[in-house]
Amino acid sequence: MSGLDIFAWIVLVVLVVSTVFVIVFMAMWPGMVARRRNHPWADAVAVGGWVTLFLGFVLWPVVLIWAYVDVPAKPGHGTGDAETAR
Repeated sequence: MSGLDIFAWIVLVVLVVSTVFVIVFMAMWPGMVARRRNHPWADAVAVGGWVTLFLGFVLWPVVLIWAYVDVPAKPGHGTGDAETAR
């Protein structure tokens, strides 16, 4: 093996490791965002991130958007006002 062959193998290994890292990070990203934002369905967002990334990248951005969307509060919940609950 020449020096050029060794260099080529090193480049190949670095590319494979980088690709695996990017795939794992992209799969974890929606779940991390949802947990950080205290999303009520953070576990579902995390599962959605992994499933959509490996079963078809098309819906992965939808899951990422879902992680950033705030769920609107139902009227009368958390306000402490008894009149709005009726």
